[in-house]
Amino acid sequence: MRNLEARHYTDPGIHAADIDRIFARTWQLVGPASRLKTRGDYIATEIAGQKVFVIRASDGIRAFRNVCRHRGARLLPEGAGRCATIRCPYHQWVWGEDGSLLAVPWWGDDADFDKTKWALDSIQWQVWRGLLFVAIDPAETLASQLGALTPEISAEPIESYAWVHEERLIFDANWKIYTDNFVEGYHIPGIHPAFHQAIDFESFETVALDNMVKMSAPPKDGLFYRGKWLWMWPNWTLSLFDGGMNTSRINPIEPGQTELIYNFYFEDVSEDGAAPRAKTMADNLAIIREDFEICIETHKNYASGAYRPGPLSPHHEQGVAYFQRRLLEAVV
Repeated sequence: MRNLEARHYTDPGIHAADIDRIFARTWQLVGPASRLKTRGDYIATEIAGQKVFVIRASDGIRAFRNVCRHRGARLLPEGAGRCATIRCPYHQWVWGEDGSLLAVPWWGDDADFDKTKWALDSIQWQVWRGLLFVAIDPAETLASQLGALTPEISAEPIESYAWVHEERLIFDANWKIYTDNFVEGYHIPGIHPAFHQAIDFESFETVALDNMVKMSAPPKDGLFYRGKWLWMWPNWTLSLFDGGMNTSRINPIEPGQTELIYNFYFEDVSEDGAAPRAKTMADNLAIIREDFEICIETHKNYASGAYRPGPLSPHHEQGVAYFQRRLLEAVV
């Protein structure tokens, strides 16, 4: 199999199709449900430019598009926070936690105006093993989309890990270039020399399963990873380390820019464990940042028109072939 043509990474029309046929149709990881502990707690984020938020209401979790029904302003700023009311900062319209429109100040006399017609647009949400997902218009159930992940980590006590930190990183390359890079270990000797020395690379294995790519290698002494890295269709990852895990969501900002949203979870959240936790997160993020330059320069070569698709390794690039096949199936 050959690599995808460069246009799949640079063409604005293909990028728009990715948003409509992949990101609007799949379940997207928002983060730990534990961050929504108290009434009014919310997480606002973007899914390939689509603004959404999830909020803890009196009767449970609710999820909406983060779009004012009046003139389209953003209601809540990206990130996590707490709000007593959902108030548009533009013209001060107010919605209840159930999405119903409560107040329209300074509107004027308008006998035809019916507040019941201007509720917020809701989206679907679901919690799986402590992880919160949302979907704008899902093509399948979350259970179906999770595929091989469910049995793969059935014995892992991920619910016992407490969320500790979120890190957002942005770099100038297409989301599919980064994903191609994540789902193969072929680049490890060249891009991650210290990481290469910390694993038995000759035993590195990549397997494409149902909606998941599993990469594994025996770790040597001193590596914080446990030797298993998982990627799930279409754009999130889960990696295990001693006493915890991290997740990430690979979020397109535009055709040439990508955001990574990493969350770290630990079993030990004691004060005595603060230094080891900080080191684990720093070491993890350092490895991630090592990928940025190669992705950025690859994107430039794709955009230049100079690249002609090359072959994919049957041993190391099974994950790339699987991801690219799923892409083509999704946008047909």
